Amino acid sequence: MRNVKTASTTSQYPLGQNLIWMMAVTSGAAAANLYYNQSLLVLIAENFHIPAHTTGLIPMLTQIGYAVGIFLLVPLGDLLERRRLILLMLGASALALGTAAVSPNLTWLLLASLAIGITTISAQLIVPFAAQLAKPQERGKVVGTVMSGLLIGILLARTVSGCVGAKLGWQAMYWLASAVMIVLASVLSRLLPKSQSSLRVSYLNLMGSLFELIQKQPALREAALTGAMSFAAFSVFWSTLVFFLAGPPYDYGSEIAGLFGLVGVVGAMAAPIVGKLADKRNPKITAGLGLLITTSSFLIFWVFGHQILGLIVGVILLDLGVQSTQISNQVRIYSLPPELHSRLNALYITFYFIGGALGSYLGTSGWSHWQWNGVCVVALLMLLIAFTIFLKPNQDREKPE
Repeated sequence: MRNVKTASTTSQYPLGQNLIWMMAVTSGAAAANLYYNQSLLVLIAENFHIPAHTTGLIPMLTQIGYAVGIFLLVPLGDLLERRRLILLMLGASALALGTAAVSPNLTWLLLASLAIGITTISAQLIVPFAAQLAKPQERGKVVGTVMSGLLIGILLARTVSGCVGAKLGWQAMYWLASAVMIVLASVLSRLLPKSQSSLRVSYLNLMGSLFELIQKQPALREAALTGAMSFAAFSVFWSTLVFFLAGPPYDYGSEIAGLFGLVGVVGAMAAPIVGKLADKRNPKITAGLGLLITTSSFLIFWVFGHQILGLIVGVILLDLGVQSTQISNQVRIYSLPPELHSRLNALYITFYFIGGALGSYLGTSGWSHWQWNGVCVVALLMLLIAFTIFLKPNQDREKPE
């Protein structure tokens, strides 16, 4: 890219198991902040006396905020001292979560949700930091461990918030999450080493290079857009499940809705197998396979969603399909030049969560107008867009720099 020098790390820090696990736990806890609200929407709607479709603004703004934070703040990891930036973001997350807990009205909660999304970017700073600190021969293992923590945090977030919300109220979940951020920041302040980047470039030039990447890398555009639509379908389901389960034939509370996050672990655990296939074969093929699996999950939801076994099978396939598409897309973009990887990650995750925000809002709107049929139709339309993008030819041929 023009006017942007590549950062190079000249020093390595020894990584002990304690630090690796703390980075994994912190990544998972930070990522979980984005998903606690999905099992609490019924409780929030009852508290503020608002319709279901209005609560869809809460996860939507959280995910929009995350996309903004990824796009504007994560690239700073190439410029600033990473330890200080990670601790700053954890502290800011704690403040935003505490603000949500004391929200007197929906407007306050919406603004706090946006702030939670913007500040909850610690995981996207920790993963490249772990790669920097690791020895070259152990880098894949270390990053894999940290990413496992992140994924488990996402899957367990709905389970934890559903149980806490049912027993203690939705505000208690935000207070608990805020306290966790403070504790983790305190522990990491003692464990994380300092790391100064050698990259010397202005922030404006760094951000300008992101737009050049979008223009010149068609493989990035395809991966980002198909990933966004895949995650949109994922969010359509999870932002409306609590409403579906609250009515007949289930009549379940938020804690049961949250337990479905545990079911998704089965699909997520199988997804790395697809990642290995992507390494050996064309990752575009396995990305398409993930889209097909995700589509099949919504067909099952539509036909068999009123039976508990249908929901369970659908959730397993949904998590398997979405994770498979994401892993394959990341393999594709990381086949591009290594000096672009940090910015490629920022762009990919930004589009990914814009898709998630869109899915959260359209999903609750579909539920409000057409109930479960509307939810399934909205998700399938998102996947149809993904297939339309996916089937365009010659997407892996990037333009010359």
